[in-house]
Amino acid sequence: MSETVTGQVVINDPDGLHARPAVKLTKLAKSFCSDIAIKAGDDGEWINAKSLSAVMKLKARHGAILHVRATGEDARGGVDALIDLIKQNMG
Repeated sequence: MSETVTGQVVINDPDGLHARPAVKLTKLAKSFCSDIAIKAGDDGEWINAKSLSAVMKLKARHGAILHVRATGEDARGGVDALIDLIKQNMG
C-alpha cells in the first residue's frame, strides 16, 4: 500500500534554493523510490523534486516555506530526509 506523507520547512539559506542546493536536493530525492514533489509557499505549484530543471525554476527564496509531499513505500523517509537537508542549509 502506498502512503502519502507531507511536511514543510522554512528555507534559511540566505541565497534560497539556488543551483548548488537544487542539485543536492534532487540527488537526495532520486535516492528514494517514492514520488516526491515540492512547492514554495501555499500558492505554488507542486513540482517533481527529482527534476533539476523544475527545482531550479522554483526559485524558492530565503524565508519561503517549502512544502514536501511524497507517495510510495519510503515516503516518510523521503520527506524527512529532504526536510533535514533543508534545515541543515543543504549540508
